[in-house]
Amino acid sequence: MTRSPIKKSNLVTLVSVLIMVLAACSNDNATAPSTSGSGEAVAAGNNSSKGTVTVNLALNGVISPLLIAQEKGWVDEAFEAQGTKVEWSKFTSGPPLLEALVSNRVDLSWLGDGATITGVANQLPFEIVGLIGDGKNLNNLIVPADSNISSVADLKGKTIGVAKGTTSHVYLIKILQANGLSQDDVKQINLQADDALAAFETGRLDAWVTLDPYVTLNVQQKKAKIIEVKDEIYAPVSMIARTDFAKEHPDIVVEYLKVYKKALEWQHDNLDEAAAIYEKYSKIPAPIIKIVLERSANHLSAYTPEALKAQEASSEILLNHEFLKKKPDFAKAINDSFVAQVID
Repeated sequence: MTRSPIKKSNLVTLVSVLIMVLAACSNDNATAPSTSGSGEAVAAGNNSSKGTVTVNLALNGVISPLLIAQEKGWVDEAFEAQGTKVEWSKFTSGPPLLEALVSNRVDLSWLGDGATITGVANQLPFEIVGLIGDGKNLNNLIVPADSNISSVADLKGKTIGVAKGTTSHVYLIKILQANGLSQDDVKQINLQADDALAAFETGRLDAWVTLDPYVTLNVQQKKAKIIEVKDEIYAPVSMIARTDFAKEHPDIVVEYLKVYKKALEWQHDNLDEAAAIYEKYSKIPAPIIKIVLERSANHLSAYTPEALKAQEASSEILLNHEFLKKKPDFAKAINDSFVAQVID
């Protein structure tokens, strides 16, 4: 595991990588290479030789109602009726998902605020087609259960695990700033969730900024405690669609949102069975996942003024910290026309 600090240029560098990936891609019918360590890639391209449309759905993180929809057969049922083939891919966070989207290997998925803001700021080819959570309880700062760290101020000089460019990264920047600290006051180690979990459990991290189910898992197992943060920090989660795909297949985007909504509503009404399904995919005990689901405030809606305001505020912070070269026009990236056909 490489221990290196997160540099301010990393988010800008990410975009350069994405542009190179796009330039290296062949036509839309090519087979996409596997993504190493960050996701399980699938075949790219939206049209087969027989004219069948392929939709590339990406799972971002461990828990999603789309897993339930997949398990129940609702995804195949919905899309096969339209003559649409579904391909799946999995990612541990937003930045590698963005890379796949730029190379046409992702058509529909969702992103946390860090990856969404970075993508919009750099005019990557996607639009925001819905809101699935305000993210007030999305991120947490945890430390080992026996740690003497009791506040954000105690983080000075400490080693913190966080996945760069993600919603957790933005959260860390915000809580440090709110407590009179900067990123230069801590040692950040760029780790995806599985590597961070191992580092945290073996004592290589003084703190970890992450989200569920990892927060609840470690707290319930008495391996960690949550450091409370005074300020309420919003981290909206956005449903996204690759721009060209949404223009060419608006009916598929609407169907995707319908399936997500159906699965989310079923999850709310069947927590025990939903937790069992997630346990099968994540290997995290169902009782832990049930607690996570009970805490969840996920929904599907059009973008709210509060969420837009939160994204603009986060964009300003990232701009001031030189993670962005220019402030994104976030409102311009939102297209509520699809979700308006789905919600009541």
